[in-house]
Amino acid sequence: MTRMTTLAGHDPAPFAFGAMQFGGGADRAASAAMYDACRAAGLRHFDTAWTYTGGDSERILGALCAAERDEVFVATKVGYTGGASEANIRGQVDESRARLKMDVIDLLYMHRFDDDTPLEITVETLARLQSDGVIRHIGVSNYAAWQVMKAACIAARFGTRIDAIQPMYNLVKRQAEVELLPMCKSEAITPVCYSPLGGGLLTGKYAAGGSGRLTEDQRYAARYGQAPMHDAARGLVDIAREVGVDPATLAVAWVAAHDAQPVPILSARSAAQLAPSLDGMRFEMGADLYARLAGLMMAPPPATDRIEEA
Repeated sequence: MTRMTTLAGHDPAPFAFGAMQFGGGADRAASAAMYDACRAAGLRHFDTAWTYTGGDSERILGALCAAERDEVFVATKVGYTGGASEANIRGQVDESRARLKMDVIDLLYMHRFDDDTPLEITVETLARLQSDGVIRHIGVSNYAAWQVMKAACIAARFGTRIDAIQPMYNLVKRQAEVELLPMCKSEAITPVCYSPLGGGLLTGKYAAGGSGRLTEDQRYAARYGQAPMHDAARGLVDIAREVGVDPATLAVAWVAAHDAQPVPILSARSAAQLAPSLDGMRFEMGADLYARLAGLMMAPPPATDRIEEA
């Protein structure tokens, strides 16, 4: 199986860092400290997006990578606003490259599916950017499995492929297990999963009365507002205490342990906040512990909805 993580050269573990907070929740000094912590831990895959923090995420990440461009793997995303037309894709890619100060982007994602633009136009544009040497790998984010496979079929006509998808996936958000992760395993597509900590829910801070995205952002409050999710988070804290590690360490290691070999995207606002997630890169997740953690939250039914055959 040819995997994008192999092409990215990950060592010692295929984890990524998401720079969404660069220029927002993390100033330049905090961003630099997190970048340095990632590099010291052996992480070299960094993820950003055209839309993050008004472009400052890309600018800060590009500056941090400049001295070792050949040693890191940089992904960005376009099309969250403005759609997936050729003009919008090319305009945002050019702006992203200028912000990053990089001639070539290692992995370019479409940030979300665009119902208003024929997928053939979107994929042909990505294929041409790749053949022109502007991007190395093609990815999609927040696509359904049927949308990924449709894009893959179109990509094949242009002599290329979809190398990566970026879905939400964590202990309490497991919809990706139904079709996306099995598809990735079957088709040798790398799943690079965002929100492995569930917006901070799986750090245990909300169970302890803390604040963060779930209390400050209505989208995250709605996304993680169900009582069983909070029950699972409390159960994770109990197991982490028993095992003797931070809940965040268990949460990210659990995502990475799925047999589709997901790449968890770690993120934080400070190096201290990031440290437990980085520890997950070297945590050995045994089968029994994996199953015990999985049991904290009901798994979604199979795609056929024939639960007795799951």
